[in-house]
Amino acid sequence: MEFLTSLVRFFIYLSCSCMVLSSITIFKLNSVVFSVEDCEFPAIFNFGDSNSDTGGLAAAFPAFLYKPYGETFFHKPAGRFSDGRLIIDFIANSLNLPYLSAYLDSQRTNFTHGANFATAASTITLPNLIIPNGGFSPFYLVVQYTQFVRLKSLPQKTREANYVTIAEYFKQALYTFDIGQNDLGQGFFSNMSIAEVNASVPDIINSFSTNFKNIYNISGGTSFWIHNTGPIGCLPYILNTFPSAQKDEAGCAKPYNEVAQYFNTKLKEAVVQLRKDLPSAAITYVDVYSAKYSLYTDPHNDGFEQPLVACCGYGGKYNYGSGGCGETIQVNGTQIFVGSCRRPWTRVNWDGIHYTEAANKAVFHKISTGAYSDPPLPLKKACYMTPK
Repeated sequence: MEFLTSLVRFFIYLSCSCMVLSSITIFKLNSVVFSVEDCEFPAIFNFGDSNSDTGGLAAAFPAFLYKPYGETFFHKPAGRFSDGRLIIDFIANSLNLPYLSAYLDSQRTNFTHGANFATAASTITLPNLIIPNGGFSPFYLVVQYTQFVRLKSLPQKTREANYVTIAEYFKQALYTFDIGQNDLGQGFFSNMSIAEVNASVPDIINSFSTNFKNIYNISGGTSFWIHNTGPIGCLPYILNTFPSAQKDEAGCAKPYNEVAQYFNTKLKEAVVQLRKDLPSAAITYVDVYSAKYSLYTDPHNDGFEQPLVACCGYGGKYNYGSGGCGETIQVNGTQIFVGSCRRPWTRVNWDGIHYTEAANKAVFHKISTGAYSDPPLPLKKACYMTPK
């Protein structure tokens, strides 16, 4: 039913043309042809931050992840800033592909079905301070691009040997992006005003577009899946740090969410321009913000409770600020291990910044149908098809 609804929205919203080529029904948006047959992506190449990091930062800085991270699904730390799987894991699984190996992980790495260049704390633009002297990753988007260039030059044996040609393998792969939240966070925590952070957004988006084009040009890829940024004002680390911020009906910090919404407006405008500049690319813009925000406005619809309170943390209204997840702290002279809540599957937020596996799974199910996408086609249909 969701797929049929998406198709109806596709006709109305895009005023698209429908045709039949070689007995396969396709849709055409501008000069890009989308197939309604399931896409056969041989690989996924992901660029992003902690929302999609499957082990990059942990490989570069091993001290970053420890128990109880990973406990729900992997039963041990697995390089992910969550108790379990991320949206990118569910994307890979839905496409019958293995979980992505982090490019920076030299152990147990397999790039046969793609690679993950995302690292936690990554930004689009050059960060002001980098780990270990600051809170942001040195692997910002332009570095992730150069890593992709390096990977693409590796010998054929590291990739899909059964595909027709290496060029075809990269062309048919899915390229995913989930990055931008830390660019906003960097501004907020650098004592910039809301207006100043907003003023920085166009340059951030321009940098994204430049890197996107570079990845497009070097990859030869045709299918791109871009997440916008989530409701940052609903995260405990924002709510705890800026307690006087005006709250919306969900209890989120309204001014900070408005910055995220402005970022998303400019990102969507950039995607429209990218489609004009790159007419052979099938670019899907995914409104992750709305999918995530629904977990705060209607948590019970998805089986959640206390959406603004961190599952793994300590202190205050949001269970955040007095002790980080996995740390051992002193409370009234007694050492306390900051561990997980009893029922993480009922919680939205994991550690004050990141989402639980349950929330990631719920968001994936929402966005994979096409209900939050532009054009509104499901993930499995979001690929370019060359007209015969």
